[in-house]
Amino acid sequence: MSLQVDSAATPEPKPGVLDISAYVPGSSGKAVAGRLFKLSSNETPLGASPKAIEAFRAAADHLQHYPDGAATALREAIGAKYGLNPARIVCGAGSDELIGLLCHAYLSPGDETLYSQHGFLMYKIATLASGGRPVVAPERGLTADVDAILAMVSERTRIVFLANPNNPTGTYLPYEEVQRLHAGLPGRVLLVIDAAYAEYVRRNDYSAGIDLVANARNVVMLRTFSKIHGLAALRLGWAYCPEAVADVLNRVRGPFNVSHPAMVAGIAALQDAAFTEAAVAHNERWLPWLSDRLAGLGLTVTPSVGNFILVGFPDADGRRAADADAFLISRGIYVRRMEAYGLASCLRITVGTEEANRLVVDTLAEFLGRTDG
Repeated sequence: MSLQVDSAATPEPKPGVLDISAYVPGSSGKAVAGRLFKLSSNETPLGASPKAIEAFRAAADHLQHYPDGAATALREAIGAKYGLNPARIVCGAGSDELIGLLCHAYLSPGDETLYSQHGFLMYKIATLASGGRPVVAPERGLTADVDAILAMVSERTRIVFLANPNNPTGTYLPYEEVQRLHAGLPGRVLLVIDAAYAEYVRRNDYSAGIDLVANARNVVMLRTFSKIHGLAALRLGWAYCPEAVADVLNRVRGPFNVSHPAMVAGIAALQDAAFTEAAVAHNERWLPWLSDRLAGLGLTVTPSVGNFILVGFPDADGRRAADADAFLISRGIYVRRMEAYGLASCLRITVGTEEANRLVVDTLAEFLGRTDG
């Protein structure tokens, strides 16, 4: 019996894939009059640690070798830094990969993930790519609402993602609220705390989630080297997990999913405490300064504990967020538009260098016709 070949047929992806709106990163932009200020991707304005750069360069002499597939030295360095068992740490190509691996490992077709209204876009993308169904819980005051999340848990819920602090709003849940969220979840539901901006938070009631992971069987904490450590180009992140979850992730991840240059740079970055402290100090100075100056222009500034702020614009008189963005671009300043997050009247602005911060304020004051910013 011969096979009938339909020459007009084309391969089709599995259900859900074509529902994905591809992630669009912050624009790198083009220089205007020789100047370019990229404030669109929450990158640190201090760059990477000189020690990390030195380690990365030294790794160039060994590019012919496969990396350690277990990322042993990196996991041990993370464990030493935070007092964690390295066996419960899984490293990945940024926390984005780890989000995808969690969905791939724990979602069957039709299973649900749950996250807050303005949560990180990768939660939806990873869910759909794994054949799952994303469910969105409303927020209160641009902040995750524990009661709203718990009210939407169903028999099909498998993962709850909580970005804490949240990107793009910059808001956070106190640790007591995170504990209350966990206590209200069934044991079969995995709570994933995405703490990409944890190092920037200076609030007594905040916790990145380490203690919760240490004492629970259904909590994972995600961290990244892309933000305060300035290693975004190397794609490096890690998860602290229960042993059973770490075992699952190690079964489904690629055998060499983290490169050797990324590992050695990450180890050096962890060991350069002075550089990290300088990045925190810079943010502590300029985050409130930038927030206060923009609020003084009559803009709505959402209180942030990260290294960025969400700024709302009046939707009238040609002073919309889109118009402000175009005006900033004309001066070589690139920030992030928020339509993809359902926040079309807002722009997200990263805390930059002193020059960049002052220029953003002056440029928006000009855009708004103000001179008192």
